[in-house]
Amino acid sequence: MKRTRLCVSIAAADAREVAREVQLVEDIVDVVEVRLDAMTDPDVAGCCQLVGKPLLFTHRPGWEGGEFNGFEDDRVRPLFKAIELQAAYIDYELRADPLLRAQLLEEISTSPTRMILSWHDFTSTPANHDLDEVLQQMQESGADIGKIITTAHGAADVLRLLKIQEKALAAGFALCCFAMGEAGRISRLATLYLGGYMSYCAVTEEAATAPGQFAAAQLHALCRQFEGER
Repeated sequence: MKRTRLCVSIAAADAREVAREVQLVEDIVDVVEVRLDAMTDPDVAGCCQLVGKPLLFTHRPGWEGGEFNGFEDDRVRPLFKAIELQAAYIDYELRADPLLRAQLLEEISTSPTRMILSWHDFTSTPANHDLDEVLQQMQESGADIGKIITTAHGAADVLRLLKIQEKALAAGFALCCFAMGEAGRISRLATLYLGGYMSYCAVTEEAATAPGQFAAAQLHALCRQFEGER
């Protein structure tokens, strides 16, 4: 079976540190997520100059589990810069200002950059009808790709979440979909072979940017084993 994309998420203080971290895993990942909210001074241009892999820029606010706690206009400014520099992706939250989302999408309409519209639940996996509503909002948003991430406390949570992946596939909507937490770790591998657009990993387990995240080498090795490679 052919897997989809591996994205390494990097939270580093500056562009040079991002580039150093990328060098450790660049042969086994497809996309690099730069967590701008971890930077002292978000440096989109520096990252684009120093990193050769497709880049995803995320500037995660505190209310969605990130480190940025300023004004929204300041938060999205680096995302506009990423579009200007034709980065592969930007991440924007479903719960964020829809007017700013519309402005980002307008800029993207004349750029190769694609928007990942993200939604996270850091405590649980909601009921089926709530997940269905989130997926529907994403499909109607105009974004290229959705990202629905929940927290799993058992197998039932994982199975319920992966059902959303099935619905997205049936609708022809690109979706990143897996669960955080120890119980959700299996979904980080499974989504790569069940039609999920992308799964996220870390440079090392110690550098994980979300609970239950594999190190890139671990997830890559699991993929190789699953595919029967030695």
